[in-house]
Amino acid sequence: MDDFNNEVIIDTDSQNKIFGKTFFWMFLGLLGTAIISAYTYYSGLCFNLIADGYWGGILILELLVVILFSLFFRKLSPVAVGILYFCYSMINGVTLSTIFAIFELNSIIYLFIISSLIFAVLGFIGYKTNRDLSKFGTYLTVFLIAGLILSIINLFFVKSAGFDLLLDWVILLVFFGVTVYDINKIKELQLDTSLNSDKIHIYCAMQLYLDFINIFIRILSIFGKRRD
Repeated sequence: MDDFNNEVIIDTDSQNKIFGKTFFWMFLGLLGTAIISAYTYYSGLCFNLIADGYWGGILILELLVVILFSLFFRKLSPVAVGILYFCYSMINGVTLSTIFAIFELNSIIYLFIISSLIFAVLGFIGYKTNRDLSKFGTYLTVFLIAGLILSIINLFFVKSAGFDLLLDWVILLVFFGVTVYDINKIKELQLDTSLNSDKIHIYCAMQLYLDFINIFIRILSIFGKRRD
């Protein structure tokens, strides 16, 4: 019995360490994104990048960094993985600078706080639930891909504001589920011996960073007060 209790304590401590490192790295990534985003807009850099035709290249670079992170995460060293993570958060800060041109600053700050509170609730649910959520991963992925494809179709062909709002709500709800799923999954990753223990938290931080950014962007798109 004592050995069993010790094993549970060790597992719990290990989980808490992973969660602690994960949320710390996630915070650093979001902080970097916020600083770069504000600087890019208020310095006028984003307008120069758009005017000089570099914006498309930045979007492609952002996509390439995500692909490199996903494909080579297991092979790269913890330092290289950390660099890719922060590179992505910085580049994402540049691309997100456009929200300052579209939405009022007070609305951005207010909805960022709201998004953080919602994310905290979802995180608590994901952390506390003991149910096996693995079976929901496929469904969430399918719904998410379908929503993104429909968003692209609507953007270039349908161009319906009402349909776009509906898709924002659908994708937002899907990301609620994805966040709960990803946070719950962190508890299982410590048992994956194929993952380097020194970089598990970076991988988890990237997943949660993307979840939060997508929740924030959708909430901002739905409820954000736009500039006149």
